[in-house]
Amino acid sequence: MAEHLDRIAVRGLRARGRHGVLPEERRDGQDFVVDVVLGVDVRGAARDDDLAQTVHYGELSDRLVAVVGGEPVDLIETLAERLAAVCLAEPRVAEAEVTVHKPQAPIAHPFTDVAVTVVRRRG
Repeated sequence: MAEHLDRIAVRGLRARGRHGVLPEERRDGQDFVVDVVLGVDVRGAARDDDLAQTVHYGELSDRLVAVVGGEPVDLIETLAERLAAVCLAEPRVAEAEVTVHKPQAPIAHPFTDVAVTVVRRRG
């Protein structure tokens, strides 16, 4: 039988970072927007109304923002991987879908969004 996975989502989490390949991106920084969708079995938490049996998305958000504001990387692909690892470090998270948006990407044409999405599973 397949593992039961419910979804917990945090969307539109904003943080300032210095990621990118251009010197001005590293120097000036820019805003990044992160969406995470976590695969978690929340039945025990719902049954017992117990936060300890699920993911504290406020504390997780603090850790994600710290990564975005932390050590710079060239690629948002690398940043997405790091954020997925933070999500999977939560013992109750079996799967993490992480999207990193770079709305101020250095593109010389009008655009709405640049984003990378990674999906990672435990084990």
